[in-house]
Amino acid sequence: MNRNRHNAFTLVELLIVVIILGILAAVVIPQFSDASTDARLASLTTNLQTIRGQIDLYKLQHNGAYPTLANFVDAMTKKTDADGTINAATGKFGPYLQRIPNNPFTVGGTGNDVTNGAAAANKAWFYDAATGAFKANNGGSTNGVAHDTL
Repeated sequence: MNRNRHNAFTLVELLIVVIILGILAAVVIPQFSDASTDARLASLTTNLQTIRGQIDLYKLQHNGAYPTLANFVDAMTKKTDADGTINAATGKFGPYLQRIPNNPFTVGGTGNDVTNGAAAANKAWFYDAATGAFKANNGGSTNGVAHDTL
């Protein structure tokens, strides 16, 4: 007697493979979600370092004066005179930045708004013209690091 024998997987074998794939997916997927958050945190840190460095350069070139909040964006993105006056034609200093970068954690607003009031929750950045302090505004926290303390 010669029986026809089919080579195939049993239902139990298929279930074991599906369970193993589910376990692997449960381990891998959370790592990818953390990667995007870590990338935004790295972007925020880099943006802050760049802007703070350019604010220090502005202060050095303008006799120890920081740009005012009212003209912060223009002072950082356009040419200025030694007294801080925006002068695109004959200004000797700047521009320090091409544009104010976006805060990757901002919810609402445009992502590159600057304020000096922490109550303005939809503003991306906090700038204190008296001290030159520049930080993320209402940025929450990632991996235990508060964005506004970077």
